Amino acid sequence: MSEKKSGTKTLLMSVVMSSPGPLVVGLGLLSGRSSTQIADFVRRSAELLAIIMSFVIYKLTTKGNVCDENKKKKLEKGSNIFVGAMMCLGGALMVLLTLMSDNEDKGNVIPGLAIAVMGVIANSLFWRKYTLLNKTEPNAILMVQARLYRAKTLVDSCVTVALLSVLIAPETAVSYWLDFAGSLIVATYLVWCGVRTIYEEIRKTMTK
Repeated sequence: MSEKKSGTKTLLMSVVMSSPGPLVVGLGLLSGRSSTQIADFVRRSAELLAIIMSFVIYKLTTKGNVCDENKKKKLEKGSNIFVGAMMCLGGALMVLLTLMSDNEDKGNVIPGLAIAVMGVIANSLFWRKYTLLNKTEPNAILMVQARLYRAKTLVDSCVTVALLSVLIAPETAVSYWLDFAGSLIVATYLVWCGVRTIYEEIRKTMTK
């Protein structure tokens, strides 16, 4: 029971910690036009929806006799597929936005950079927490959350480098290509994680 409470609290904290990200990065877009920053806003919004969904489903499936084992597995499967779909959606939109961007003045990228740096720290802690929780209490939702936060940690590291280059050397070829490459790397990794998550959930059904 204590592990389930810990899982619920961690998911709730994930929702709380992730909520300001899209807002801050979105407000930053009022004065900044970095393709990485735009892509980061899309990515964070999609991830927030996925985390909220995971929290709701985890609460429903850990309330004792609220649902039987078959219903529990269906809900977990649906939640994990949704998380995977949000990762794929975020990645696909990021590719589109990146390819449509140009080498104009990127404006103020400090809000996005600040969120990315804090994201590296917070997401790495959540990645470790979900990994430990899943080892203690194996759970499909916790496992996918560990994967999501691993992706978020690596993606935020990439975003930090890209936006830092824009801040230090604006309107240069180096910053442009780092910004451009950063968006594509983020998008590719997100799509890969999303496809892998969806594939594993479908494969579970096919092997039964």
